[in-house]
Amino acid sequence: MPPSRYPPPLSLRCVAASCPIPITIMLLLVLYFSGGSGSPTASSPRYTQTGVYFNSTGTAAYASATLYNPAAAPTPNYFDSVPPGYTSPQAPAPLNRTSLNPSPRWDAAYTKARAYLSNWTLEEKVQLATGAGWQIGRCLGNIPAIPSQKFPGLCLQDSPLGVRLADYVSAFPAGINVASTFDKDLMYARGYAMGEEFKGKGANVALGPATNMGRVAAGGRNWESFGGDPYLSGWATEMTVKGMQDAGVQAVVKHYVGNEVERKREMSSSNIDDRTLREIYVHPFLRAVQSDVVSVMASYNLINGSWASQNAQTLNQILKTDLGFQGYVMSDWQGTHSGVLAAINGLDMTMPGDIVFNSGDSYFGYNLTAAVRNGSVSTARLEDMAERILAGWFLVGQDEGYPAVNFDSFRRLSTLNNSHVDVRADHDVVIREIGAASTVLLKNVNSTLPLKRPRSIFLAGSDLAPSPRGPNGFEDRGGLNGTLAMGWGSGTAEFPYLVDPLTAISYQARHDRSLLDWHFDDWDLKTLQARAQTAQADLVLVGVHSDSGEEYITYDGNVGDRNNLSAWNNGDNVVLAAANVSSNVVVIVHSVGPMDMEKWIEHPNVTAVLWAGLPGQESGNSLVDVLYGAYSPSGRLPYTIAKRREDYPADIDYVPVRGPPYQPQVNYTEGLFIDYRHFQERKITPRYPFGFGLSYTKFNYTNLLITPLTQTSNIQEHHSRNVHHAGASGGNTTQVGSSLTPYLQDPFYHVSIDVQNVGNITGCEVPQLYLSFPASTGEPPKVLRDFSKVKLWPWDAKRVEWTLSRYDLSIWDVAAQRWKIPDGEMGVVVGKDSADEGVKGMFCPGQC
Repeated sequence: MPPSRYPPPLSLRCVAASCPIPITIMLLLVLYFSGGSGSPTASSPRYTQTGVYFNSTGTAAYASATLYNPAAAPTPNYFDSVPPGYTSPQAPAPLNRTSLNPSPRWDAAYTKARAYLSNWTLEEKVQLATGAGWQIGRCLGNIPAIPSQKFPGLCLQDSPLGVRLADYVSAFPAGINVASTFDKDLMYARGYAMGEEFKGKGANVALGPATNMGRVAAGGRNWESFGGDPYLSGWATEMTVKGMQDAGVQAVVKHYVGNEVERKREMSSSNIDDRTLREIYVHPFLRAVQSDVVSVMASYNLINGSWASQNAQTLNQILKTDLGFQGYVMSDWQGTHSGVLAAINGLDMTMPGDIVFNSGDSYFGYNLTAAVRNGSVSTARLEDMAERILAGWFLVGQDEGYPAVNFDSFRRLSTLNNSHVDVRADHDVVIREIGAASTVLLKNVNSTLPLKRPRSIFLAGSDLAPSPRGPNGFEDRGGLNGTLAMGWGSGTAEFPYLVDPLTAISYQARHDRSLLDWHFDDWDLKTLQARAQTAQADLVLVGVHSDSGEEYITYDGNVGDRNNLSAWNNGDNVVLAAANVSSNVVVIVHSVGPMDMEKWIEHPNVTAVLWAGLPGQESGNSLVDVLYGAYSPSGRLPYTIAKRREDYPADIDYVPVRGPPYQPQVNYTEGLFIDYRHFQERKITPRYPFGFGLSYTKFNYTNLLITPLTQTSNIQEHHSRNVHHAGASGGNTTQVGSSLTPYLQDPFYHVSIDVQNVGNITGCEVPQLYLSFPASTGEPPKVLRDFSKVKLWPWDAKRVEWTLSRYDLSIWDVAAQRWKIPDGEMGVVVGKDSADEGVKGMFCPGQC
């Protein structure tokens, strides 16, 4: 790994100066097209715009749309009329890669790919695009070798937090935890370390990162991704992709797009208006493309009535044309729904190859060969598919010296197929630091934390204990019995070990000569109270948790998505039982997402709360680092925690898992107003806002400065080449890469602020930069645009700097189909979280 990209040792980062122990670790809205009939029944409209939508026949239409407060608007009926099998308007595949944002790295990779493919047969090119079939090969997805061309094949393997179904690998913190760090260096370091492990196992393609938005609090796979804001998700996506691909493995950003719930994910339609799609859900994928991501995985669901794996609007138009994506699009497993249409509309690789697991057939393979021969799919399009796949292979340097696959996902006991190569190196160092850096201090009355050699401690709640079944006792982690360190599903890895809180606290107690006792039966509260009183402990640590995962596993009635947001295993009552007999209760939360804490959060005897998320294999050690002050907490919430479930802007429609409706309509009626944007727009006070996190010290912000920068990019050239023509056919003449031109993406404004540590402990602060757009734009009151993590000694101060591009200052103009800086003054707020008034400034990047 390049030394400059490793995080500094933990002792040089957020470690408290008064550290009591030696530290050795290193580091849709739906556009309601009313046609002008009617008016809002309550509340004023957020914005009105003229735009483009597509009716059920795929014909473009134009209309004015007023977006109302979802609570006040009538139930939309437009999407109810979308018939099953609806196909998105056609957008041609960009076979001419003349790009407004040329990449020397991709150009060199394509030169090699074209030369390599010069003598390949039609069948060999088709083979590149067709998976071998389920469980045919050692990996979860396999492109077979082509001996005649000396091509070794491709191994595609889960997951976004480590190498799945293999041994001697690491179980990294979940994506939601790396987002909680708000630390770009740690995001990169985690990506690089994971890339090293995938490469060490011989996996060419890592199926991650996941970067779907935390639109609904109970979403089953939210924990795999990076939270409730597109810019936080975008930074985490970019740094993860860069880390993984710098290590030599192909990254696959997923799931594109609109896969925010698990319930009936393989048949539901995510109905998202154009502006919301562009500004919220596509943005993290744009950052992945900026990072030269090799592959994008299409989601299972439909988008506005058209399957994501064959949606020409999202694949050909937005991804490959507007963003200029140079790599290949793969399906999710069994997510391909056609051959000819999918190939024409942008799908480059079908996985795992067969239409249904073990069916022995494929939409590609022989059928794609026949389609090219009879002209249904052009030869040029097949060449494009093959070039995209091989260019990615060359881009990350897998054509020379790449390790052979040395494990077998499906035959793990086979001595012939498994070499048991240990690829973990010193990755436990990075894992432990991310676990500590992602822990969020939510409450700390009278400086209860950090702990200072307590004489006696009592532990309560099964979340602090090891599972009697062991860390891998549930297949794909699909169960909960003991401490929680990752969710369930295909986004998991095998724990090589799991340091539970009990074990780590026991070692610290021995060092401090503290007495330590515990009771981990969540349902025997009388015994818990009696034992806690007998112990006469200085404090009681209570662990609670909440779990979720992918829909193919149902646990305790939860089909992937959570049925409720409360603590599992009687957690609320465990906290209350402890708080009723002890005046000093510290609550530890391991959770996949927001949790309802209202039953106990204001209890006077609950003196501190640490939100630990899903920290991976070093869980207990990371927790102890923060509990005892070895690491001054600097984690920030990547989502809002509400006081009531009803306060969130959207929720899951718990339609029956089996039976009708056979194509549920998931209408994104909240539009741009997800997570904290909704809370601010509706003036709802959350329990804890997005970006919130306390520290063991205090920080002040002063001297905000906003300065325009000189750009060399030619505005006339940009506008003359960035032209959309959306007509009846839905076609376009947009130049490739129009959303990533230097004119849009280069620095345009410079923002800086002084941050000072005004406490007596060394720590890290996370200043967050938010923009406030003119009210006429209909944007939320405040939107995140950047953040930094800065370490400061007591009374030390540093200048924190950011740059903003024209893209950062733009909204998506639906009528013009381009990014546009709105007229009027714009506000800048640099604060400690999304609700903090912070330090404010004004500037005018457009016409004023």
